[in-house]
Amino acid sequence: MFMGEYNHTVDAKGRLIVPSKFREQLGEEFVVTKGLDGCLFVYDNEEWKALEEKLKSLPLTNTNARKFNRFFLAGASSCEVDKQGRILLPAVLREFAGIEKDAVLVGVGSRIEIWSKDAWTAANTYDDMEEIAENMEGLGI
Repeated sequence: MFMGEYNHTVDAKGRLIVPSKFREQLGEEFVVTKGLDGCLFVYDNEEWKALEEKLKSLPLTNTNARKFNRFFLAGASSCEVDKQGRILLPAVLREFAGIEKDAVLVGVGSRIEIWSKDAWTAANTYDDMEEIAENMEGLGI
């Protein structure tokens, strides 16, 4: 299970350090793709294969299913960690998430999210957490 929040910078070549705690769980190669809420999703190969199977099972005749597949698969990129613990984030993914220099890597259970620092700060205010917590009861929490 991925957890924690780490701040790093993307260098001029588009490389980003992956925290060692995350690297231990991810392995040397994993998948980065467009995520929801304007961030990137990072999956280890096992989780990615499970997601691929779910996506394959969606009906081809359903417009939303096709669009959902395109969203996750077209931008997906297999990434390898270099000797310095960095990955090269493809330009299309950096542009999608608005990541220019400062990035936040967040462990959220079965995946990691990569955010631009500005988007992370703007999207993650917790002043309504009491109300959200009350609504989680319906989801079994």
